[in-house]
Amino acid sequence: MKTEETTLDKIRTRPRFKMFTNLSKEEYAESLKKYLNDHNDEFSGNINKEVATICVETPDNSYWKPNLALRAESEDGVTAIRGVFGPSSAVWTFFMFLYFLFSVLWMTFITMFYVEKQINSNDFPWALNASFAMLICIGLTYAAAKFGQHKGKSEMQKLRKFAEESTLQFEKKNHIPDVDSV
Repeated sequence: MKTEETTLDKIRTRPRFKMFTNLSKEEYAESLKKYLNDHNDEFSGNINKEVATICVETPDNSYWKPNLALRAESEDGVTAIRGVFGPSSAVWTFFMFLYFLFSVLWMTFITMFYVEKQINSNDFPWALNASFAMLICIGLTYAAAKFGQHKGKSEMQKLRKFAEESTLQFEKKNHIPDVDSV
């Protein structure tokens, strides 16, 4: 198994990684199901042959309870497994809504300021201040997402371990050669 991760993947709102294995999609789904059944006290999830969603079982349910979405794809004779960490879909949608709302408001206010200056008017003296306020709101939204990631870091590490061990365990058990050695 070989893993790829870039610097950009570490600073994204939804960090991601990519693993390569010689397992077929079906074998990979089997390996995930077996690992999930063996560790059902620690993890829960939904698995099919193309996509899996895994969560860590915890007593509390915070707004950033990370999920791991795994997608298996065939690439050049090997299976590429793309992993994306993120909150529940409801939380992710809420954050995207906030980014969209604040961005549109920022564009509106900065346009009002610019047009006001072009026509030498003084109808919207507050437009520049409002545009800066929207930039601050965008920054606060990003900071809230980063805070949530920091809060869920240990769970994200468990999910990453799940992704790696579920694949390695099946490869070793079935004597499947490593991607690099093929």
